[in-house]
Amino acid sequence: MASAYATKIAEGFSNRLMKEVYDKSLTDTVVNRDYEGEINEVGSKLNILNFARISEKNYNGSDLTADSLFENNAVLTIDQFKSFYWKEKTLDRWLSYIENPHATVVQQKSDERNKNMDEYVFGQYGDVASGNRVGTDHTDGTVTVDAVTGAVTGSGSNFTSDMVGRGFKATGHTTWYRVKTYSSATSIVIEDDLDDVTSAYTGGAIGGGTNYTIEAVTPLALTTSNVLAKIGQMKLKLDLAEKNGKSSVPTQDRWLIAPPEFEDLITNGATGITLHVPEVYEMLVKKGMVTMLKGFKVFISNRLTGNNTDGYRLLAGHGNWCTFAEKLLTSDMEEDLQGNFGSAYKDLFVYGAKVTDSRRHFATEGFFTF
Repeated sequence: MASAYATKIAEGFSNRLMKEVYDKSLTDTVVNRDYEGEINEVGSKLNILNFARISEKNYNGSDLTADSLFENNAVLTIDQFKSFYWKEKTLDRWLSYIENPHATVVQQKSDERNKNMDEYVFGQYGDVASGNRVGTDHTDGTVTVDAVTGAVTGSGSNFTSDMVGRGFKATGHTTWYRVKTYSSATSIVIEDDLDDVTSAYTGGAIGGGTNYTIEAVTPLALTTSNVLAKIGQMKLKLDLAEKNGKSSVPTQDRWLIAPPEFEDLITNGATGITLHVPEVYEMLVKKGMVTMLKGFKVFISNRLTGNNTDGYRLLAGHGNWCTFAEKLLTSDMEEDLQGNFGSAYKDLFVYGAKVTDSRRHFATEGFFTF
């Protein structure tokens, strides 16, 4: 049957593959791999020991009182087990315009894995030390705290389940504690901000009618006028570590991971901010570094937990905060397709992360919207 000219439209297909595009991975910037070699030798768990600090005392000629040595034990566990598996059939390769998909698929696999690792590491924001968060604090009403159980009874307190895991400090406390459980608007339980020991509360009794703070329960809106001050608060929390009885956080090699909305804010009139990347950090620009700010190398990533409605969990800190270990158990194993023609490829990759109690204060969290 005849048809009018030009009703059959010619079609063409490019034999070049359109590649998936990913952000640059920032896992290596955020973590340390101090124990990776050891855990790869022993298996999926590695016990990491350190001694609690001893104190220097004044000497007045009297007999000395000895400090007892206490060791802390943290466990780095490989608990993420990941794999890829795909098939490349001989006939499909022959029929397709794309004759050699393998190299492109392998690169996409690597990029996808890096994205997933970034999201996993950034998801460790819950392991930031209590007292090291910046956001909108909760201070409604007053509280009483039981000396033994850490049970907190509020009056006009309006507690919510979102407060679990956030830092708690009442007037009379000398350090920050952590909300362990939520029961009602007037009842929560707090504990020491420690993961590597049995849960306990050692902060003593707090009498009724006492003011308190639960940190960064809801997101704080960053604006062009307050962004520099809020990033400064995150910096100050790291700077005060030694003054607060913890090990000092190094000032060099600090980083801040922020979403694209942050870059848009600081490039559109943020007070007191001038974008500048020293030449020595030129290679880091390829990883998404946009500026130096308050001593932080600032990187932009889409992989942070949260969004601009419910709040982003920005992270800032030093690489000693989070220890990371990974191992490729099987690399791109090739096998013939049984009962068919072609090859199948698969791999097995495992990893895990640990923030030890002695390093929790090496990072801060900003709970922000833009």
